[in-house]
Amino acid sequence: MAGFEPGSLPDLLPLYYRRLFPHGPYGRWLSYGGVVKNYFQRREFSFTLRDDIYVRYQSFNSPQELEKEMQKMNPYKIDVGAVYSHRPSQCNTVHRGAFQAQEKELVFDIDMTDYDDVRSCCSSAEICSKCWTLMTIAIRVIDRALVEDFGVKHRLWVYSGRRGVHCWVCDDAVRKWSSAMRSATVEYLTLVKGGSETVKKVNLTDPIHPFISNSLSLVEPYFEEYALVGQDILGSNESWEKVVALVPEHILRLLLREFPKKRDSLQRWELLKNKMDKCRPSHAESEIMLQFCFPRLDINVSKGVSHLLKSPFSVHPKTGRVSVPIDLQKLDQFDPFAVPTISRLCSELDTAHEEEEEDGEKENEAEPVPKRRTRDYKKTSLAPYVRVFERFVEEMEKSRKGELLRKSDLQGDF
Repeated sequence: MAGFEPGSLPDLLPLYYRRLFPHGPYGRWLSYGGVVKNYFQRREFSFTLRDDIYVRYQSFNSPQELEKEMQKMNPYKIDVGAVYSHRPSQCNTVHRGAFQAQEKELVFDIDMTDYDDVRSCCSSAEICSKCWTLMTIAIRVIDRALVEDFGVKHRLWVYSGRRGVHCWVCDDAVRKWSSAMRSATVEYLTLVKGGSETVKKVNLTDPIHPFISNSLSLVEPYFEEYALVGQDILGSNESWEKVVALVPEHILRLLLREFPKKRDSLQRWELLKNKMDKCRPSHAESEIMLQFCFPRLDINVSKGVSHLLKSPFSVHPKTGRVSVPIDLQKLDQFDPFAVPTISRLCSELDTAHEEEEEDGEKENEAEPVPKRRTRDYKKTSLAPYVRVFERFVEEMEKSRKGELLRKSDLQGDF
């Protein structure tokens, strides 16, 4: 990637952790108001150090102590884990049965590599603007379900820094969910089932569940641009055979005869839809759209209370991109390639520092005017992403205060 060499990471991390990592809202997020005693102190943090040295079960007295340790160790990766019954750093001194993960955010990890069977533009860890649409669809489908079907309020969507997205569900009640409840939630949100040997991975039956029909209404507006134009899934004999394998046998034979007469994927899709309209109650048209576009979740990440997930604002060691929060109000405009890299941020800081020195020299020649110091991240392209994170934290704090007031009123505690 232009502007970043993986070998430069050790030189750039100290500056990033010292001057850019947004510790104020970060500490407030993971403390959740400090209502529960020692909540932050019982949170697990994991560091991946140079040469893939992996350090688990770390815990800190305060966000400030965490900050100092990051500046000291300069981890290549920071993972956030569960809140335990005891401080994770003391896990070896506690009886094994007594050391238990008590709560954690419900998390989702959506990785582009899981879509390799439905994208032709890229494969493995590669992404481009064409296939990134899959992440946009995934966020829209999962977020709608979380809010409308599960009543969730506080969700933080984060770009992983390379090829996918993460979601942190932070509602108080959800953080206490058991593994069974988390597993059931992921199962509810899963439609695409089966490994590489499974041809048809989506099977719909009547009546169509509202979750599926609502998801289809979100998938459909993206399907033409993503699948028919971007991926050209009906553009050649080889590609359309994968699609017609998902329709009833008698329709399959008809399509294989007629497809060569059509000009492109758009015309072939119209033909397929017209034939399926005469073949009700088949749901093949919807099943194709869902198989090619529906979110694919890693169930193991979500079901385990003790599972670790990369922290927001980590720097990806392969790309140098910062793992930034995504503004859902501007979801369709989010560009993973425009995300700030650590080298870009450090360069912006250098420029800002030089300009401050020049301004300082000019001010020394005139009357001194007291100036309030601007936080370093506000001088860089990281600022709008931090603001998204701050809004998320502020909404949680506002909601928490409202709930405390409500409970106080119910108890007559005025």
